[in-house]
Amino acid sequence: MKQMPVLLAVMLTVVWTTQNPLQAQDKASSGDVRDVRVVRTVEQEPRAALLGEPHIAQWKPKHYIVAYEAGIPGKGDMGSIDAVVSTNDGQSWSIPSAIFSHTERHGTMQFAYANPVLYRPPGLDVVWCFAMRCPLHYSDSEDSHLAAAYSGDGGRSWNPVELAMNYSGPMVILGDIQRILEDGRPIYVLPAHCNTRQHDPHGTREHLVLRSTSLLEWSLGGYVPQPEPARIFLHEGMLAVTGESGGLKMVMRTSKMDKPGEALEPPRAWSTTSADGGRHWSVAQEEPALWNTVAKAWFGQSRTGAQLYVYNDGPAWSRMALWYKVKPADGEWSAERPFFDAGIHNSYPTLLETSPGEFCAVWDSGDAKRQRSAIRFGKFTLKP
Repeated sequence: MKQMPVLLAVMLTVVWTTQNPLQAQDKASSGDVRDVRVVRTVEQEPRAALLGEPHIAQWKPKHYIVAYEAGIPGKGDMGSIDAVVSTNDGQSWSIPSAIFSHTERHGTMQFAYANPVLYRPPGLDVVWCFAMRCPLHYSDSEDSHLAAAYSGDGGRSWNPVELAMNYSGPMVILGDIQRILEDGRPIYVLPAHCNTRQHDPHGTREHLVLRSTSLLEWSLGGYVPQPEPARIFLHEGMLAVTGESGGLKMVMRTSKMDKPGEALEPPRAWSTTSADGGRHWSVAQEEPALWNTVAKAWFGQSRTGAQLYVYNDGPAWSRMALWYKVKPADGEWSAERPFFDAGIHNSYPTLLETSPGEFCAVWDSGDAKRQRSAIRFGKFTLKP
């Protein structure tokens, strides 16, 4: 009888490893991201077909909020948006709370949601979640409109807000909101793109940004031009503030305009800049050092002055290992370095700088065969 606790402990260990293969695989990963934790798995949410497109915000030291999409079976990229909270520096995570639920009715309408973007305005005790909203019967989220909710208790509960939209067209969002100052007044800039050509041969595929002075009312900033004839589908852009005067740079995911599932030749990200807060943008151009094969990559500028690019290597749609490159201030892009590689699917990284050169990161993950069956969290130190 005295041996039963030992035997039981061994059995529980075996069961834990069997039921949580992702947790076990983290020990065998390579890359410079550390303290990797599995935030949530699809097995914990049996009604969800996938977990994807995570985003992260910080409420206070060691208190993080992660929002992600819980996908609907039979739909490509839409579902509900949930949030989880960690108050111990990412070591463990709470049970999810709903930000936007596809099961709720709004009169006779019912919506699905995608691509949460969290943002905490400096100095304010509120966290915003912006997302895409579209009728539930749509097959995908390409023809969505902007939705928002806020939390005043660190991500534990959420209150929906109806936005005042001066831009009325469909849009897809994914990138971080950036804050700049104009005449001493804060301006918030949100990258977006439209892909109405997905279901309409006379539709468009354009990249744009929205601007706001309040986070409640949004207007069109400007569109991103490209060399004519337009041959590049620019989408899922990531914004960074690159100068004290509010200069902006945006690095975008790319594919062929007429075949949006195919990578460019060569497969490269493209970029554009704005010197007037996003109203006007330079003609987009190729970034020769930045790989992109039709997959979201994260781009940002650290408080150290260095730029960072985190991306998937490999051919289009493989989305396995995550790599990164660093561009020091007034320098060139470094050689590629491993960010996270465990022989499994990984995609849609988002990073948050918590102090100069120190980041937290989230991304959707899976196993060797399946994508988007888990959300992962890790920490990363930017080195020259």
